[in-house]
Amino acid sequence: MSEGPLAAGGTWPRRRFELDGWWGEVSSTLAPSSPEDRALLHRIERLVDPSHAVETVHWGRNYLYRTEIDTAAGDPVGVVVKQFRNQGTKRRVERRLKGSKAERSWRRALDFVDAGVTTAEPVAWIESTAVDGPSFFVTRHLADTVEARYIFRALADDRLAEAFPHLDREAFLDAIGEALRRMHAAGLFHRDLSIGNLLLPQGIERPTADDVAVIDLNRARRRRAVGLHERHRDLCRLTLVHTSDRRRFLRAYWGRGPSALHWLLYLAYHYGFYGRLAAKKAVRAPFRALATALKPRRAHVHIPQAPEGASARDKIVWDHLSDQPHQHAGRLEKLRVRLADLPSHLHTAAIIARAAPRVAQRHRALTRRAFARPRPWQGAGVCVRPLPEAIPGGTEIVRNAVRDLGVRHVLLRLHPWQEEHDAEEELARALRADGHELIFALPQTRELVRDRALWRRRIEHLATRFAAHGDTFQVGQAINRSKWGIWRASEYLDLAHDAVTILHREGLRAIGPAVIDFEPYATLGILHHPRCPRFDAAASLLYVDRRGAPENPQLGFDTVGKAALVRAIAETSNAVREGGGSWITEVNWPLWEGPHSPAGKDVSVDEEQQADYLVRYFVLALTSGMAERVYWWQLVARGYGLIAPRDAAGDAHGLRRRPAFQAMATMSRELDGARFLRRLETPDGAWLLLFGAADGGELAVGWSLRSSANATAAESTAAESTAAESTAAESTVAGRLPWIARRVVDRDGAELETPASASVELAPGVRYFRL
Repeated sequence: MSEGPLAAGGTWPRRRFELDGWWGEVSSTLAPSSPEDRALLHRIERLVDPSHAVETVHWGRNYLYRTEIDTAAGDPVGVVVKQFRNQGTKRRVERRLKGSKAERSWRRALDFVDAGVTTAEPVAWIESTAVDGPSFFVTRHLADTVEARYIFRALADDRLAEAFPHLDREAFLDAIGEALRRMHAAGLFHRDLSIGNLLLPQGIERPTADDVAVIDLNRARRRRAVGLHERHRDLCRLTLVHTSDRRRFLRAYWGRGPSALHWLLYLAYHYGFYGRLAAKKAVRAPFRALATALKPRRAHVHIPQAPEGASARDKIVWDHLSDQPHQHAGRLEKLRVRLADLPSHLHTAAIIARAAPRVAQRHRALTRRAFARPRPWQGAGVCVRPLPEAIPGGTEIVRNAVRDLGVRHVLLRLHPWQEEHDAEEELARALRADGHELIFALPQTRELVRDRALWRRRIEHLATRFAAHGDTFQVGQAINRSKWGIWRASEYLDLAHDAVTILHREGLRAIGPAVIDFEPYATLGILHHPRCPRFDAAASLLYVDRRGAPENPQLGFDTVGKAALVRAIAETSNAVREGGGSWITEVNWPLWEGPHSPAGKDVSVDEEQQADYLVRYFVLALTSGMAERVYWWQLVARGYGLIAPRDAAGDAHGLRRRPAFQAMATMSRELDGARFLRRLETPDGAWLLLFGAADGGELAVGWSLRSSANATAAESTAAESTAAESTAAESTVAGRLPWIARRVVDRDGAELETPASASVELAPGVRYFRL
């Protein structure tokens, strides 16, 4: 490690480093005057590993996350890490000629500090030594700040007093104008100035220029002087709608009222900029789908490369952040494999065509009787895995959490490719001792698909070892996804035949085929295949509309319709034991948490929506009679779990129970021992279901289908909560109970005011009415 040259005129204490595949520069926050390479390497490796993130800040072209590290002085400090990808020829050339975006961000941040313009304190610039490896820019976390975008939007909508009641309008405009004047006077040309790249302290009343932090500096340039053209290229991007606000902002920027020239230049650049944006969007819109299809998919930077020399069928690696495999094979590679397997696919298609009429007839019969018969509430289920060794007392943590959820059914996923299963057995033993009914999932990998002898040995071992804790095993996992190692039906049928034979020989139950998402043709093609072994129940990983509510139809099927179709396939098949039923062994709604989310940002929701949808899905599937069991995947996980690990707002272990946890616990408590009776009449956009309670009384469960006022995680802010509350009433629907409720509980278990009549308000969050 050696001293690094400082920016011209700069005095920021920093050092260069080059350690074990990483190089760059760090500030004295991370490296003391006599640094220990091992300690610094530990801090760097922690920074570049998103598994240590405590919050996703932004998830787009680049990934920003917040984490905590120990400083050189031994004190923890919150930082924000911006991860840049360097994949592709263009990025590699740009990196070689101009430096990476992380390095440029670091240089400009030092320039901002040197010039006295407020920005997030630069902590490190970290570069992978790999040719197309990632780079990272690290800054101190600016806590308790709000993006100026929300203030600008409130100004445009004339609701500043409502959303930011303490903020002085003119002081805000003056502070922004003066801060940008200082930036340009120092020769700093931002080039990507937007209302999201300016931060202010939360709750401030009269901000000054020093309170305005300018961020996202990788495109910024340092000039001898910033000319009129460059100044207006920055200024025109700020969304100011009202003429009075524009004039106030420009007066603060120029230090006097804007001249006619400055005013005309500002308007020309402003309307020109937004006109170009609208034109680009209009031109690109017709080709967006084609561009998406042709654009090569790039893996997240944390995902390991495929094994060298691997064939298209075998380019599969494990993604530890989303806890699932990743398929490196591209679209054309997968297409070539599918074409090579065409005879197998045509055979499956013929099976589907022969069985489809019987399935359709049975589906119509099932949908007619949905909600028509009383049935006991079977109770919700949750899926678990052992916690990482880094979290001490993991078994007890999971055990206590499952107990607090109040669920009886637990699915424990085993990994047959592992050599050791001590942690799984310890967890199974503890949960069984608490009286939970366990089932086990047996997923496959490509290695196990190719080596059936190894698969059989592993299944025999796991069946023998875990039989004392539960008698039901799911054979396979997401068998219609090539990343789980299966490319054609015959590969799964071979595995299933081996596993079911072993399980039945040991007196155990087998369920399958564990098709993921709503792809009924895949389920039909397996369960109606003449080689399919006999399952004791049908198992499916039945995700519905991850983009929205469980009541949303896709191809004409909502949650009940989809569950009914899976059940119809099972009941018309000889491969499912009569009366075995249909179990949904995995469902969730992914969250807006970067690469931890298993399904991508386009289908992610916020935590409040996740909690709403969880309860509604469970209630619909279990009361309609279309499923005997439903399990949520999983208990503890970033991106989708009921509990968020490594959360700054969590307990001593960094674990935070999300709203979905409270919602599931409330559902379990309120419906424990209940019996569904019938669906009540409601207006369009609402549901009311009547239950007989365990104590002999009656209980109604209701909700509305209208979208809640919650924004996505990327758009939400505490400062907008007032506006959200003012529109929340729009998401309620009036319903009528058979008689007046004597107790009302909301989705999370809080008691609400009891209504004076049988008329009640139904919201997107489920409410429980004790009659």
